[in-house]
Amino acid sequence: MSATNEIIHQQPHEITLMQEQKLHNLLAYLNQHSPFYREHFKKHDIDITAIKTVADLALIPPTIKDDLQQRNDDFLCVPREKVVEYTSTSGTLGRPVTIALTENDLNRLAYNEYSSFLCADGSPADTYQLMLTLDRQFMAGIAYYLGIRKIGAGIIRLGPGVPSLQWETIQRLKPTAIVAVPSFILKLIKYAQDTGIDINSTSVKKAICIGENIRNNDFSLNILGRKITESWDIKLYSTYASTEMQTAFTECGEGNGGHYQPDLVIVELLDENNQQVEPGTPGEVTITTLGVEGMPLLRYKTGDICCYFEEPCACGRTSLRLSSVMGRKKQMIKFKGTTLYPPALFDLLNEMEEILDFVIEVSSNDIGMDEVSLYLVPAAFTEECDHRIRAYLQAKLRVSPHVKYIGPEEIQKIQFNEASRKAIKFIDKRG
Repeated sequence: MSATNEIIHQQPHEITLMQEQKLHNLLAYLNQHSPFYREHFKKHDIDITAIKTVADLALIPPTIKDDLQQRNDDFLCVPREKVVEYTSTSGTLGRPVTIALTENDLNRLAYNEYSSFLCADGSPADTYQLMLTLDRQFMAGIAYYLGIRKIGAGIIRLGPGVPSLQWETIQRLKPTAIVAVPSFILKLIKYAQDTGIDINSTSVKKAICIGENIRNNDFSLNILGRKITESWDIKLYSTYASTEMQTAFTECGEGNGGHYQPDLVIVELLDENNQQVEPGTPGEVTITTLGVEGMPLLRYKTGDICCYFEEPCACGRTSLRLSSVMGRKKQMIKFKGTTLYPPALFDLLNEMEEILDFVIEVSSNDIGMDEVSLYLVPAAFTEECDHRIRAYLQAKLRVSPHVKYIGPEEIQKIQFNEASRKAIKFIDKRG
């Protein structure tokens, strides 16, 4: 694998030449070893030798999530005895997908997170407290662990939840950084405030934020990001990744989008007609993995909607940057003439002091239209609190979703079922 400090400062034409060589190798590899892609090339009459440039990828029809779900085993390019780790997607948008990794893939994953943590101002002097699932086939858990080891930093594998234990460990072992879901960081802050812990005198100076947006599309901190930093003087770094791409887009200290790792993946942002969108225009993140041995993917549409930006970053990196995820294509809600994505609803609900926790549920009514239900834990079960919540939602959304108030224990049961690896905030019961 190339040295990260060489890649990030190369000129665009040098990066393109490197990617094209890796693309030629990938196409030949898929044609020889992938049952799915061999059939895909034949079905669509694709001559892989005609794919000379990254732009030529447009000649190949994309791969979609349904392909991976329905024909999971046909994507495996190695004998089973070469597989050393089985990971899986969370199954948010349907049946979970298994991603099998070889020893080489684990090394690539370690390099990916090594580069990502360095991008997020990490160093061997750091100690990271991992507040996330490290089992249940969760790729992110093993990726963070391998990347931090490669840097040579310290690791505290504590797992998710239990604010009291997280704080006891912070005070005892003095990590410099945490890796956590932003909404859980808010729970850490509340616990500290309730128990008299002076969070700004602790050792933690930065947080790698996973699984939820902390920024708006203009890179300013959103409600969740602001709530954290208003109480806790720490530096936040946003990340974006998926199990299928086995690669991450991570912010540097400038906080202007997730940096592309062009030696690990080719990224396209496509419109409804599978055409590349212009910078700053929302498009579906579509990836071609580079250097993956077990289950490489070619023009795989992730379902995530982002924007990209091409201007060089003040940190010196020259490759493009991705915005936060604006939404998932399949999770788009059409509600009473209004188009909504869950992240926008998350921001609205996080903004209200009257709401302590929430779950959004979308379903279809008897005429096939989307219906939105909000399960809310209110700060107080009073008529006044209810009025403020409903008036706020009406003002912001111009429509009124169904609201049901529940207690903390009940919402915990909804958010954390037996199979969940993280809190479920959005439930889609359509179709």
